[in-house]
Amino acid sequence: MRSIYDAIVVGGGVIGGSIAYHLAKRGKQVLLLEKDRLACQASSAAAGMLGAQAELSASNPLLPLAKKSREMFPTLSAELKEFSGIDIEFINKGLLKVALTNEQETELKNLINSQSWTGEEEWLSTTEIKKIEPLISDDIRGAMYIPRDGQVSPYHLSIAFAKSAAMLGAEIKEFIQVRDLLFEDNRVKGVYTNEGEFFSENVIVASGTWSKFLLEKVGVKIDTYPIKGECFSIMTHRPLLEKTIFSHGCYLVPKIGGRIIVGATEKPHTFDQRVSIDGISALMEKAKRLLPAIKDTEFERAWAGLRPQTGDGLPYIDEHPEFHGLFIATGHYRNGILLSPITGQIVADLVERNASSECSAFRVDRTYQINY
Repeated sequence: MRSIYDAIVVGGGVIGGSIAYHLAKRGKQVLLLEKDRLACQASSAAAGMLGAQAELSASNPLLPLAKKSREMFPTLSAELKEFSGIDIEFINKGLLKVALTNEQETELKNLINSQSWTGEEEWLSTTEIKKIEPLISDDIRGAMYIPRDGQVSPYHLSIAFAKSAAMLGAEIKEFIQVRDLLFEDNRVKGVYTNEGEFFSENVIVASGTWSKFLLEKVGVKIDTYPIKGECFSIMTHRPLLEKTIFSHGCYLVPKIGGRIIVGATEKPHTFDQRVSIDGISALMEKAKRLLPAIKDTEFERAWAGLRPQTGDGLPYIDEHPEFHGLFIATGHYRNGILLSPITGQIVADLVERNASSECSAFRVDRTYQINY
């Protein structure tokens, strides 16, 4: 059995899967390790929005990366279907970020103005919204329409990445707990797990909000923390929506087969994944205000996930400046699904020593500390 690899990826979510896929596409011998089942945490709890412009201002360094990643999905969808046979359910029918108050209307119009150079957003009045989404609430004062912000199935995307990587030669091991990182003279040599040691001069830590605990074992501190998000889904015989509806504190994402995902609450600094009555009931009230017809639909299920956030709101996508061969890809918060294609591509570039200057804002040493 092989024990030496070109790269070891720690974390079997959408980020780890994408990294393994992009490395395997380049002919690398890759080992992907997951402590549980693939995509069993935040990746499967997400709604799958590709909201590149719904929340990011023109000055945010994440915006160009988010847009570039969004544009990868049409080709990626076909690629992953060819390799894995899995349909990631890529839908590109746009997103409406709606305003319910005067303040929100002003905020959204300012956001449109700040991104006017893209020519990709426009303001729609209530009357114009009603023409394309007739069941939407009369309380909505208008919306920023982003026609290129689509959606996917987050679980299918995550599994498709991993399965496609396997088809390209990557080895996948589930239920493997990485207990420590192996070093020699500040150079990574591999990982120590509950099933022994595996060796590589390139180790990528991409295990979401749990990444910090593995890194702390070697004295590396990153500024990340979990934010719990609760969601629920409903079913209906006839579609109520065509486009994703995004508002302050609530979003509605229409899926195939008459399913709508409603999310999400935000509770920082907790690893508690229990679904609360308070959280779901608050979401239900917000959803009914956006789409009154939702009150007559059938409740399907509710769930919670932990999204990894950073102190400054930007992910870490970088090689550690002190430990050669140790790469970190975490802290994507609500943009993990959207940023997964570009993150995999960037990390593959980093491993091949072909890094781009566009990633300087996501360096580890912008906030990192090392304890000796």
